[in-house]
Amino acid sequence: MKPALPGVLAINGGSSSIRFTIYEVGSLRPRLHGKIDRIGLPGANLIVTNPTGKSQPACPVPAANHSAAVAFLLKWLESQPIFASIHAVGHRVVHGMKHSHPTRITPGLLAELRRIVPYDPDHLPHEIALIEAFAQRHPKLPQVACFDTAFHRTMPPVAKLLPIPRRYAARGVERYGFHGLSYAYLMEELRRLHPRAAQGRVILAHLGNGASLAAVHRGKSVDTSMGFTPAAGLVMSTRTGDLDPGIVYYLARVEKMSAAKFQQMVNHESGLLGVSGTSSDLRDLLARKKDSHAVAAVDLFCYQARKWIGSFAAALGGLDTLVFSAGIGENSSIIRKRICHDLDFLGIKLDPKRNAKNAPLISTNGSPVKVRVIRTDEEQMIARSVTRLLNLNSIRRPRS
Repeated sequence: MKPALPGVLAINGGSSSIRFTIYEVGSLRPRLHGKIDRIGLPGANLIVTNPTGKSQPACPVPAANHSAAVAFLLKWLESQPIFASIHAVGHRVVHGMKHSHPTRITPGLLAELRRIVPYDPDHLPHEIALIEAFAQRHPKLPQVACFDTAFHRTMPPVAKLLPIPRRYAARGVERYGFHGLSYAYLMEELRRLHPRAAQGRVILAHLGNGASLAAVHRGKSVDTSMGFTPAAGLVMSTRTGDLDPGIVYYLARVEKMSAAKFQQMVNHESGLLGVSGTSSDLRDLLARKKDSHAVAAVDLFCYQARKWIGSFAAALGGLDTLVFSAGIGENSSIIRKRICHDLDFLGIKLDPKRNAKNAPLISTNGSPVKVRVIRTDEEQMIARSVTRLLNLNSIRRPRS
């Protein structure tokens, strides 16, 4: 039996889940993929998919909190024969401040991440815990931070600026944007499939539980809907999106709401869930056609997405390509149709049959704007970034 090819482990840690994929160096073919979901909730599971795409039966996980989930995952990974082939670990790190490229993790970088936890208290603590756990158990294994904010460092100063007293800018309070790993992957795929289109005026719509849009020109981000935190921009499953700051004062005065409770509300109790009062899942809301609140939540999501497309077309001075991606963008023909409704004036014309089939190209042959559906893959982008940074393609298969 031939020894396994050298591998790279991509880790995508969220607030209630951890996704992971082991890729072969060179081909970057996935060899093992899995996730632990429902961390901190009853019924936490480990779900593993083999290279053929077949899922193994779900395995219950003692994951009352994130630390327990991390400990379980590390022990499980170490028990897999393929773990011995791993030459590096790449982590999705949501906030990277001024970092514009993937970076080798050092004690200095970890200290920096700990300092900026207040910028993203929902994600950074869990991501830091993952990095520290790997460093403790496998100190010689190189680790790389792949920042979700890095893609947007090319935005012009006017797109980063927040209209608050200048002294806060010196502390790093500005618009950063997120979903950068997804956007970087989508642009690489668009460049591979349609090189000319990737150099044009592109709007990328990452529509999932977290949702945002990005305006890209000549392959560079020029604006994005998320801002200082991932709670800004488009209304999302449980996040508000953009919100009148006066509401903070109102709730603090009338309901004596603390900053911590406000943070909880805008990130976990609002958005589609808050408006509908029943669900954060668009599939559930679309099925409740007689529920006026569910209908209003869907209307709001599509209306706001349509407005962001219009505003970014203005920022770009026109539009050549619109790309839908992530769970909603890739799979919901109804939502894509409703978002694109009445955007003919921008040159967007959907082909109903192509859209219904989630085809790669869903615009009509004569549409001035090409509307595409591209499946995103953040873990693949992490693996690509780690491979390039550490020059892992130079590693050869071990001799048998």
